[in-house]
Amino acid sequence: MEPYALEAVAHLTTRPAPSYDTFSLTPLTPVLGAEIAGLDLSRTLTPAQEKELRHAFHTHHVLVFRDQDLTPEQHKGFAGVFGDLHPVTLPAEGSDPHILEIKATKDSKAVAGNGWHSDGTADAEPSLGSMLYITTMPEGDVGGDTLFANMHLAYELLSPAMRGFLDGLTALHDGALPWTAAGQTPPPEYDVPRTEHPVVVRHPETGRRLLFVNAPYTSHITQLSRTESDALLAMLYAHVARTPLLHCRVRWQERTLVFWDNRSVQHHAVWDYFPHTREGRRVAIDGQPLKG
Repeated sequence: MEPYALEAVAHLTTRPAPSYDTFSLTPLTPVLGAEIAGLDLSRTLTPAQEKELRHAFHTHHVLVFRDQDLTPEQHKGFAGVFGDLHPVTLPAEGSDPHILEIKATKDSKAVAGNGWHSDGTADAEPSLGSMLYITTMPEGDVGGDTLFANMHLAYELLSPAMRGFLDGLTALHDGALPWTAAGQTPPPEYDVPRTEHPVVVRHPETGRRLLFVNAPYTSHITQLSRTESDALLAMLYAHVARTPLLHCRVRWQERTLVFWDNRSVQHHAVWDYFPHTREGRRVAIDGQPLKG
């Protein structure tokens, strides 16, 4: 590993572990993710709990809560602690506009999130984060793990020369791309978002830099030719997918809720349980414009 990479990793793995008074926390890896125990998310958080959860969220980026009994309203209530709820794109008629039902069965031809991505990055204000609550596990309670990748560290592991080059670039994110990649046309009622974001943004709460491009939504880097852009983006996507140091893996159980930062991480929902059924519901939280 190059010296600059060693320095970036050492900064994360040697920092003092924070202690929390209102819950217990166990890291998933030294660089990403943590399990939280001692909180009942169906109940209103105290100011102290909320403050400590925000700190844990900004430190670990992915928080896992086991053995939670949550109604849809309680799920939304917990998400609402962190901001206004983000509406579902193209909600089904009669459904809750803030709850996305996640379901895969023996009849599914594809599943949402089966590839590295961040949600809705073509929006002018990509969501702050998502809370996914699993209600039905595949038969045998195995499969359907979600992988996460630390996009702060993805940026920091690049060479200083590459970081300097990326810092001045922007990329177009196009909400039609997931449709066209599947050979489909976006429905006429969908107001397709297209937004140019910096390739490297600063986290709105912490100010820490992170890499902000992903294969499903990023069309091209606007300052480069298409050939140059395609080559550079392919390298960055491979960097995210093929650097295990960036990753943590969440193994789901029924009644588990995971809250992840949609800016700080990419995620990949592993579809390894066909033809079994897996169900859950996701609530997202409004974000804000991203700046370099």
